Amino acid sequence: MSLPAPSPALDPVVRHLYVHVPFCPTICPYCDFHVLTRRAGLVERYLEQLEVEAAGLAAAYTVELDTVYLGGGTPSFLRDDELAALVGSVRRHLGWGRVENTLEVNPGTVSGVRAAHWRALGFDRASVGVQSLDDATLKFLGRQHDAVQAREAVTTLIGAGFHVSGDLITAVPGQPLLSDIQGLVDLGVGHVSAYTLTIEPGTEFARRGVTVQEDDERRGFEDTEAALTALGFSRYEVSNYARPGQESRHNLAYWQGRTYLGLGPGAAGHYPADGGWQMADGEQQRAPNVLTVRRTNPHLHEWLTGAAGEAEAIDATEFVTDALFMGLRLRAGVDLADLSRRSGLDVAGVYAAPIAQNVARGLLTLHGDRLRATPDGWWVLNRVVTDFLEL
Repeated sequence: MSLPAPSPALDPVVRHLYVHVPFCPTICPYCDFHVLTRRAGLVERYLEQLEVEAAGLAAAYTVELDTVYLGGGTPSFLRDDELAALVGSVRRHLGWGRVENTLEVNPGTVSGVRAAHWRALGFDRASVGVQSLDDATLKFLGRQHDAVQAREAVTTLIGAGFHVSGDLITAVPGQPLLSDIQGLVDLGVGHVSAYTLTIEPGTEFARRGVTVQEDDERRGFEDTEAALTALGFSRYEVSNYARPGQESRHNLAYWQGRTYLGLGPGAAGHYPADGGWQMADGEQQRAPNVLTVRRTNPHLHEWLTGAAGEAEAIDATEFVTDALFMGLRLRAGVDLADLSRRSGLDVAGVYAAPIAQNVARGLLTLHGDRLRATPDGWWVLNRVVTDFLEL
């Protein structure tokens, strides 16, 4: 198969923006994200540096945003004037999403007045950290809200005109998972993200010796799909379910291997190579075999000084393995012909052996150019992708 060499930038226009807001009211015992509680003057300094970084991104890249996603941390923990200032910086330098603009929301921060303010700022989608609708489960997880607050938050946001996604954590000891799912759907959400409780090193749960049994993980994995499918939701990604038309457009950009900007401390971005990329020592690099660049910002205190983050050049081979790892998370899978055109590699030919091996194991299916993971393949996706990496 003869393929043209890929463009140095697969798409020179960046259409997606992730903004990291690192502040939380408290740190949950399972959380290993870059988060911290606010201190006097820290949010003000954060907003000042955010303006500087947004201006720098606008100068370096061609940006026409389809989606904006504010994650954290707890973006809804920002005061109304602080969030307005953040949105103002983004709009001034980078514009605003034409398709979808998401705010991550803690149930304890929601009121009718605040929901209306968020809508007025331009957010149309809310990702709500419900986690459970059972008070005992919420207490175990260290959440500061109760089930009543969670229900009221979702209802208020829907009433304010938001498309609402509810987050659930599964495999929690004693959790009434099916009741959680039914309760969340009954509230009217159009999207559910369900993630297995994972005990990460360095977290409070790890220090306490909390463990999650694999049988509980698998049961939660399977029961969630069965329940949500029966309730009219489609599992379009390993951990994400939606009613028709309510899939997360922003997250689909990650899973489909699109470029996106990362703004804020600890934020990661995936950038077109022709925008240039910078090593930690400040040296500018433009290598002809680099398709894209992954850049991760430093944590808050270093980021506030303007310190450079880590930059990693992505060549065609790594681009393909990244695209397979992310794309196989989707029910739609990966179009190998499209991936070949985007990377310049004959993907079906180069990776014929691991594809055939995993099809034989019942972990992948291949129909024409479309490669998909089976439910069993989703469960062991890291192992499947390792076969491609080892090649």
